[in-house]
Amino acid sequence: MRVTVSRKAHFNAAHRLYRKDWSMEKNQAIFGKCNNPNFHGHNYDLTVSVTGEVDKETGYVMDTKVLSDLIKEHIEEAFDHKNLNEDVPEFKDLNPTAEHIAYIIWHKLRVLIDVTIDLEVTLYETPRNFVTYKGE
Repeated sequence: MRVTVSRKAHFNAAHRLYRKDWSMEKNQAIFGKCNNPNFHGHNYDLTVSVTGEVDKETGYVMDTKVLSDLIKEHIEEAFDHKNLNEDVPEFKDLNPTAEHIAYIIWHKLRVLIDVTIDLEVTLYETPRNFVTYKGE
């Protein structure tokens, strides 16, 4: 029996969407107010889902306490109350769009979760804007 188990998390972070190799005018035209040189912030909501076979002995796909601890240590502590552009090494040369943030989160967690378990990350930048990454 394959089941999906999900864990929600939350972090607050600032960022600026821009490309160093573009002019200010082009950055403004593409990214608008998200290109603010003084940055802007979001209250991100995160859902991490794992899908796999239910273990016959434990009844778990994955212990949610273990999943919760991985998210807290490797995602929340790394991103919460940070300036993603300046404080998070993964975004040194990567524009911290919601798409890229979800991608980075997925990769940070993928190496920590058994390869037989499928992983999906859904990141809400706002209640109406969200992205999902499944490693594809």
